[in-house]
Parts: sequence; C-alpha cells; structure tokens
Amino acid sequence: MTKLFVLVLALPATLAAQQPPTPTTPRADTTLPAYDTTLLGPVDTTARPIQLDEAVRLAQKASPLAVAARGTLETSQAQVRAGYAAFIPSLSVSASASRQGGDRFDPQGALVPFTGNAWQQSHGLALNLNLFDGGSRIYNLHTFKANVTAANANEVLQQFAVTLSVKQQFYAVLAAREAEAAAASQLQEANENLKQALAKVHAREATKSDSLRAVIQVANAPLAIVTARYDLNNANAALTRLVGTSFTVTASPQDSTEEFAFASVDSAALRALAQEGPAVKQAQASDVASAAGAKAARAPNLPTLSASWNISGNGSTNSLAFVADQYAYQNQFRISLSYPIFDQLQREQSIAVADVAQRNADAQLRDTKLAAQQNFVQFFGALRTNQEQVQIDQTSVEAAEEDLRVQRQRYDYGASTQLDVLTSEAALIQARAALIQARFNYRVAKAQLEALVGRDL
Repeated sequence: MTKLFVLVLALPATLAAQQPPTPTTPRADTTLPAYDTTLLGPVDTTARPIQLDEAVRLAQKASPLAVAARGTLETSQAQVRAGYAAFIPSLSVSASASRQGGDRFDPQGALVPFTGNAWQQSHGLALNLNLFDGGSRIYNLHTFKANVTAANANEVLQQFAVTLSVKQQFYAVLAAREAEAAAASQLQEANENLKQALAKVHAREATKSDSLRAVIQVANAPLAIVTARYDLNNANAALTRLVGTSFTVTASPQDSTEEFAFASVDSAALRALAQEGPAVKQAQASDVASAAGAKAARAPNLPTLSASWNISGNGSTNSLAFVADQYAYQNQFRISLSYPIFDQLQREQSIAVADVAQRNADAQLRDTKLAAQQNFVQFFGALRTNQEQVQIDQTSVEAAEEDLRVQRQRYDYGASTQLDVLTSEAALIQARAALIQARFNYRVAKAQLEALVGRDL
C-alpha cells in the first residue's frame, strides 16, 4: 500500500514528462505516437512498406500452390501437343558398324591371317503409323484439351486463393495498427483521467479511491499497446512468408491511411458470377475430361489397324562408311490388324475405373455448384452485415467519445463519480475494438467474395 501511495504521488511529474499524444479516434489505421519501446514492447522498424497489389503480385509468383498450378497447365498443354502428334507417323533411323581383324584358324586348323573387308556396316529407315485404334487417340485428345481448360481454371482459382490469403494477412496488419492506435488513445485518456483525479484528490474534492482506480487504468493501457504490437509483428511475419521475400514487409502507409470505403455490388449479378467462378469452371472441365476418358477406355473393344514401312541396307567395306554402292537394300511394307480376344479382363477393369471417375466428377461438379451458391449466400451476407456493423460501430465510437467528454466535465463539476468516468472510458474502448473487428471482417468478406466470383469488386 505504501508503494502504491508513493506511485500516486509521483505520477503527476511522470505524466508531465511523458507528454502523451493528442487522443484521436481510431479511424482506418491512424499514425501512431512514439513510445518507449523498452516499456511498451518492441517495434520492427526494419519492415519495408508494401502496397496490396504488389504483395499479391509477389505472392502469386512465390506461392507453391500457384507454382504447382502453372506446372499443371504446362503439363496439360504438352499432353495436347503429344495428342496431335499421335496422328503423325513415327520416324526412326538406325546405323551400326563393326570391325573385325586378326588371325584365325582355317578348316584344316592352320592359323592364317584375316582377309577380306574388315568393316561390317548397316543402316535403316522406318516409318510406323497407327491407322485405327478404336477412337482412342481422338478421345484422349478431347481429354487433354479438357485438362488444359481445367488447368487454366485451376490456375485462376489458385491465384485468387493466394490473393485471399495475402489480403487476410494484409488486413490483419491494418487491424493491428488500428488496435495500436486505439491503445495509444486509451493510454492518453487514462493519463488525462488520472490527472483529473489527482487534482481533485489534492483539492480534497475526491477520495484516494478515485486516483487508485485511475492508476489501474493507466497500468492497463500499455498492455493493450504491447498486445497490438505483438499482433502487428506476427501479421508482418505471416505477410512476409506469403510474398516470399528475404526481408520483412508490412502494409504501406498509403494503404493503411486511405479512407475506408464500401464496395458497390449487385447481388443478382454476383450470384450469376458465382455459378461461373473458377471452382465451378474447373469442376466442369474435369467432368468433360472424365467423360472423354470413359469413352477412351472403351476403345480397346475395337480392333486396331497399323501400317509400317522400312528400308535397310548392309554390307562390308575396308573403311568406315555408312553408305556404299555395294550395299544390299531391302524394302518392307506391312499392314497389321490386331484384336485381343481375351486380355485377362484388363479392358473391363479400365472401363470400370473410368466410369467410376466419371460418376465422381459428376458428383463433384454438382457439389461445387451448390457450394458456390452456399458460399455466395454466406460471403455476401457477411459483407452486408459487416458493412452495417462498421457504420453502427463508427456511430458508437463517436457517441462514446462524446459521453466520455461529458462525464469528465460532470466529474470535474462534482456531478458524477469516477466510476461513471471509468464506465464511459470502458465503453469507448469496447466500441473502438468492435469497430476495428468490423472493419477487418468486412475486408475479409469482400476478399472471400472476390475469390468466389473470380474478379475484383
């Protein structure tokens, strides 16, 4: 109790030396006053400001999901090229040469030196073409093209998924800054309240209990600043990981100080866009690919017809030369028809697997459309609700600030108690926190809706 009484007596001098900033309403990311970082927690001053569009651009390059989506698209495009090439004859060339020499035994068993041409050489050219394969190449080509469409839709889907993650962390930085600004205002108001209480205690117009309650408020305010700075550092670290930079980044002051604005959206138009969003387009393309795959699985039930032509020559010479006049050449043209009577039920197994995949794709497409409808209702409702909540909380903050001002005047004139002032101050703190959360929720809901429809609002 003695230490607390000494603290109360020493606080006027401390407050005079501290010179806290002018209290401000925590609008969209107010510039914060400077505090002693050894008392109120560390602040990462090395973080580089970055704008939202730049953060999104860097994240889409660095994100493993976006990189994998681009790789899938490249693979699908290569499959389409290979599908077209399957209609073109395959071409191959061959050449070989061997040299023999040394002594050998004749039929009588005598050792005689080698005579004749030392080099044995051959070369050839072959063409092969599958004339008919039951339509397998055509169906495969349709499958590959559908896979490209699905890969394109998946790339867009992953881009907006990455954009959503970046925006959520970006807005978390903004919310932490707003919370720090609110905590700074809370500390300023607590200091003013303590000054007022100490003055009335010294004038014997109030009891020591008034000053002790004010001391508690002053002690709690720095903790709110420390918490906000902790959240800010965490949000900066998460944002840095998403953008993939070797240095720490944070939301730029230009983005954090701009006036908070609401998006103007048409619910009917957005609902239609949600039914054609990236997720739905990907599911539709996957369904088309599965249908083509089911047809391709039935192609082995038909016979295959192929043709081949090759020319080859061989001979012997005294020197290495792959082409010689004395070579003997052969030309061969072949047409073959093949139909497997029994392949140990491999065709039936392939058909069953393809049919199951098609049914799964149909179910996935149906569920994706219903999920898009459900998510639209959820995200659009959250957007409108939080928009109204922001406006209500802004009014609440203004009313709470005015109420606190009135209660201080009443307390100064002795018309109210310190408890009334502290109650108004607590209501203001709660209103500011609700406003910060409502802003964050509105921004996230808008980003979720953008990811759903596949475009910025």
